[in-house]
Amino acid sequence: MTDSNHRHSEYNVDPIFLDRWSPRAFDGAAMPKDDLLTILDAGHWAPSAFNYQPWRFVYGLKGTPAFEKLLGLLIEFNQGWARNASALVFVVSDTLSRPADGSEAKSYRSHSFDAGAAWGLLSLQAVKLGYFAHAMTGVDFDSAMTELNVPDGFHINAAVAIGKRGDLSVLPEGLRGREAPNDRKPLAEVVLEGGF
Repeated sequence: MTDSNHRHSEYNVDPIFLDRWSPRAFDGAAMPKDDLLTILDAGHWAPSAFNYQPWRFVYGLKGTPAFEKLLGLLIEFNQGWARNASALVFVVSDTLSRPADGSEAKSYRSHSFDAGAAWGLLSLQAVKLGYFAHAMTGVDFDSAMTELNVPDGFHINAAVAIGKRGDLSVLPEGLRGREAPNDRKPLAEVVLEGGF
C-alpha cells in the first residue's frame, strides 16, 4: 500500500502514480522549451504496436502565436482555465499503418491506445519536472483538424495543458472546490479475472 498526495493505493505502487493528477489552476509562467521537449520526449518513448509510433504532438508555448492558436481551438470553458497553462499540446495519432514500401495503407486499430500510452508517459515526466498535465477533450475538433492542417487519416485524441500549480484564485469560483486530486474506484471494480 502507498500513501501520497492525500491518496491511498491498495498495492505498493510507486508514489509518482498518486502524485500525478490533473489540476486546472496553473501559474501562467513561461516554460523553457527544453522542459516541454523533455516531457514530449518521454511521451515518444511509449510502446506501440509494431513500433509504429502513431502519435504526433502539436504544441504551443505560452506567449507564442502557436499557443494562442491552440487555446482558441478549446471550448470556451477550457479556454477559461487553460489560458494560464505554460504550454498546450494536441495529441494526434495516425489511424493508418502506412508501409514504408508504399503499399496500400491499412487501418491501424491501436492508434488511440498507443497515443494514450504516450500521453500517460508525458504526464508522468511532467510530474518529475515539477509540472502537471491536464488532458481534455473539450476541443472544437472540426476546426482543429483544419487549423492544425491535420493530414487525412489522422485523428485528434485530446488537448493537454501543462504548467506549474497556480493559486486557486485564478479559477472561477465553481471550480475552486474541485481543485484537488481525486480517488479511484476500488481495484476490484475494474480488474476482472477471466472475463466480465
